[in-house]
Amino acid sequence: MENHETRRPAWTFLTNHARVLVAISRDPGVRLRDVAAACELTERTVQSIVADLEADGYLTRSRDGRRNRYEIAEGAMFRHPAEAGHEIAGLLDLLADDTRSVRMP
Repeated sequence: MENHETRRPAWTFLTNHARVLVAISRDPGVRLRDVAAACELTERTVQSIVADLEADGYLTRSRDGRRNRYEIAEGAMFRHPAEAGHEIAGLLDLLADDTRSVRMP
């Protein structure tokens, strides 16, 4: 019989990159500190993920006064060969209104 303390940590279906992208798709003007809080990540981790997403063409950042505004690239495709040919827009649309998966403060 397995003890509660010896169980493996829980795993999730979405990666941190996906969670951050979902949070940004819900509010393109969101502050990264709010994304970090919602995704239960550090601000530095979220900054790194946003840099990855920008470098690979999934989103662009522009200044809106003193804040950043993010735009997700239309037609962006999943990277993994198993999902080849599918746009990320479908996933973002699916999760867009589900506030239970990413809780914005």
